[in-house]
Amino acid sequence: MANESDKRLSELSTRLSQAFGDRLLSVVLYGSAASGEMHGKYSDLNVLCVLKTIGPAELRLAESPIRWWRSLNNPSPLFLSEEEFYNSTDCFAIEFHDIVECHRVLAGADLVTGLIVDDTFYRGQVEHELRAKLLRLRQKAGGLLSEPAQLVLLMGESVSTFCNLSRHALRLAGAPSPMNKRDAIGACATQFGIDPAPFYTLLDLREGAKKARDLDPPALLAAYMQQIEALTGAVDRLAKK
Repeated sequence: MANESDKRLSELSTRLSQAFGDRLLSVVLYGSAASGEMHGKYSDLNVLCVLKTIGPAELRLAESPIRWWRSLNNPSPLFLSEEEFYNSTDCFAIEFHDIVECHRVLAGADLVTGLIVDDTFYRGQVEHELRAKLLRLRQKAGGLLSEPAQLVLLMGESVSTFCNLSRHALRLAGAPSPMNKRDAIGACATQFGIDPAPFYTLLDLREGAKKARDLDPPALLAAYMQQIEALTGAVDRLAKK
């Protein structure tokens, strides 16, 4: 799987380089693929593409590489202009911290190493993302309680996001924030007193150590949401100390 992913990433880099020429500054892989924690259907290849400027002409040039990349069931690359890359770290602190901490340059210059992330709105963004993702989980789960396989899939797809946000909660608390999802949840159990069990169960599912048929989806959902709520409350209280 890793070799196949590398081939696809190399092909994407070639297509982007050919499409943009000297307008292209950098192509960067980030997320679980860059950290080596990809797990089949639950993982995406997340790519950042930095261009000198972005307008209709650049979007037109991007169309062919994007169509090809999406045909392989990957999310569209994230396109930023050079000015946006350097000036939006305050409003996208979560994303830029993730990119700075774990990335791989696929083409062009390494613009990431040494980048300073502005943490002015960081705590608020982490709480917002936790609450928004929990609301979204509830919305989707509300229509799936009679479909256990789909409910398990929903939770399995969401756990990576919550594990990542747990890392940022740890960072906000001034604690070490491990890249590994399981280690991050374990650290949150120590730091914030949450129960890591539902997260571990879903990570086992992602990694193939557990089967969906062996789970009690409604009970797992209840435990999972309760611990997400506990983590969100811990982040909320960080601002009030």
